[in-house]
Amino acid sequence: MSGTEKTKATAEQAKGRAKEALGRMTGNERMTAEGRADQAKGDARQAKEKTKDAFRH
Repeated sequence: MSGTEKTKATAEQAKGRAKEALGRMTGNERMTAEGRADQAKGDARQAKEKTKDAFRH
């Protein structure tokens, strides 16, 4: 996995976890959902990069 893409995926996952936690604390369901969506984007980016790495070797 390229370093920049790995960093982006990790940052997106962390941002999503923080947003979801903040949404839960404040009772804001929209923010909680956005946090879950951000985490899913990060997971998808990470999975894509792992798949690309598997075919490179």
